[in-house]
Amino acid sequence: MSTTPAAATLPAQPRRCRWTTWPISSWPPAVAEGLDTFAVSGYSLGGPVAIRAAARHPERVTALVLTATFPHRDNRLALALPIWRKLAESGNRELLAEYLTMTALGADALEAMPDEQLQQAIGFTAASVADGTPEHAELAPRADVRNDLPGIQAPTLVISTTQDWFTSTRLHHQLADTIPHARLVEIPTGHLPMVERPEEWRQLITDFLDGHGA
Repeated sequence: MSTTPAAATLPAQPRRCRWTTWPISSWPPAVAEGLDTFAVSGYSLGGPVAIRAAARHPERVTALVLTATFPHRDNRLALALPIWRKLAESGNRELLAEYLTMTALGADALEAMPDEQLQQAIGFTAASVADGTPEHAELAPRADVRNDLPGIQAPTLVISTTQDWFTSTRLHHQLADTIPHARLVEIPTGHLPMVERPEEWRQLITDFLDGHGA
């Protein structure tokens, strides 16, 4: 069974727009394919966007998958995000990459890296920092979709990244406990399951979507 994913593209300068007003018609894959209905997957900051789409367009969203995400910022995010933003604004990409590597990877993946591989990971992260990083770090604390959760009608899978330093398992459980009939599964990774355990992460999503015909 083949499925076409739908994903939101965040603006390059998100502080210039109200994230709550991004229409579902702005989602390129859905528009390009001319889809009337589709499953939505939201990862990290994409989670609140996916949640809002599912809540506001129940007639179009057939399933919802949420990975390593949050319904609102907690104290951990309130502390971590300004550091991320200030490091990005400083222009010191290597220092920012060290911070992100330390906080994004789970303990298992981080400690399994030999020194050479760790330095390569830091170098790759430094080279791939997006220009809009400070704006995205500023946007995240303003995202709050707690009021949307009880109204979601689509079958929902919450993937809890149990070694995640950015989004805590408390936030993952809050999503699963508040969205009607949501299913929670755990994966022992940090904030990057698609890097640390890509096949396992992909299989969780595929099995869920196939089980719901999405």
